Amino acid sequence: MCSDRMRMGAFMDTILVVDDEEDYLILLRSVLEEEGYGIATARCAQEAIRILQNSDIDLIITDMKMPGKNGLQLLEIVRGQWPNIPVIIMTAHGSIERAVEAMQKGAFSYIQKPFENNSLLVFISKALNLSHVVQENIRLKKTIRSNYSFCNIIGKSRAMGEVMALVDKVAPTAATVLIEGESGTGKELVARSIHYNSQRQNESFITVNCTALPESLLESELFGHEKGAFTGAGSMRKGRFELASKGTIFLDEIGELSPALQVKLLRVIQEKTIERVGSARPLKVDFRLITATNKNLKEEVRAGRFRDDLYYRLNVVTVHLPPLRERLEDIPLLARHFLEQAMERHSMTGRLRGFDPECEKMLLKAPWPGNVRQLENTVERAMILCPGDLVTISDLPQDIFEPCETMPGHTEIDTSLGLYDALENYEKRIIVQALKRSKGVQAHAAKLLKIGKSGLNQKIKKLGIDHVMMK
Repeated sequence: MCSDRMRMGAFMDTILVVDDEEDYLILLRSVLEEEGYGIATARCAQEAIRILQNSDIDLIITDMKMPGKNGLQLLEIVRGQWPNIPVIIMTAHGSIERAVEAMQKGAFSYIQKPFENNSLLVFISKALNLSHVVQENIRLKKTIRSNYSFCNIIGKSRAMGEVMALVDKVAPTAATVLIEGESGTGKELVARSIHYNSQRQNESFITVNCTALPESLLESELFGHEKGAFTGAGSMRKGRFELASKGTIFLDEIGELSPALQVKLLRVIQEKTIERVGSARPLKVDFRLITATNKNLKEEVRAGRFRDDLYYRLNVVTVHLPPLRERLEDIPLLARHFLEQAMERHSMTGRLRGFDPECEKMLLKAPWPGNVRQLENTVERAMILCPGDLVTISDLPQDIFEPCETMPGHTEIDTSLGLYDALENYEKRIIVQALKRSKGVQAHAAKLLKIGKSGLNQKIKKLGIDHVMMK
């Protein structure tokens, strides 16, 4: 009976049949075309290779014994040049030893001549299903690498230019990387970009949030456990370090590790071995370590909350991600990028043309305590609720204009002013207060405001704050 493939009006997969016996070529063409497969045939290995070089082949069925190169030799060539194409070997009765050899050299399966058509079709179906999974994995890996290429770290500001230059240098190496930055600045994006642009890009990228689990469970999560190691450990489980072997492990919020786990992590980094919970047997692991924190680990070391020897192990290369308020020129770029992503994600590509000028101005004035993540969520919400073809101020949530209560000089905004003037007035007042507290020393004021010194200097000039106000 003709399959769904033929009814769809197009061949779904193409099979190359290689056999020097004309009768088998005719038979297999008839059977496989009836099933809806595209068929190419060759009477020797050399002819098969020419077809492979010029055609898209999904599966090869080859006889073992042929003039010139035999089926095993063809298999070796295919495994070397087209490793993702599965090969089924046809063997004559009594050639089991050669069939076993073919399996050892990478054949998907073998079938003895003469064979029943249904048996062959089962082998073909299984081989093609495996091939489709392999091809999909390859496609997904290419997509992932594309998503985490350096061009996806968006920004034209000097601060982000320095970040990208550093990431570009460190990614191809095996160096341990510490990523510092406030919550929402994109630390995991940078970590993934480092991995997918490294020599380990085809291996696992394993993430662990050190705040997501209590200490007792986090140790098991990191290092694994043996059966019976604790109540509920019904079977052996590999930890994240084992799963990351040959790849990269990313430990987010590393500053939250307990002192006990800090000691164990230090040993793992030094010795490249782990011990599962409930076992004293060391296991070798090969991993690249990337960590991230929203804390100042130097201050944590000075305060005695983080081990100095572990800090120096983690701090081989440090990438500091600036908060959004220190890279204002990147906001329009990021907003447009997030708008395009949101439209694609919600199958609304092309529905909106962008942001109107007044809306873009307001995006630049918002404090963004949640950084890039907050901006992304804000843009997605605006895209969903916007009734027109341009995002306007009315499409933005009002809470993005509320000042962060943790900032120095927090006061009520004078609502009698217009929105733009009120925001500018508020910003000027808190900067002046910070400068007065710091006796006019801009570096100290910038620290109070949690912004960079250059960013503060730009705001002082923009807002017309003079030296008299600073005293």
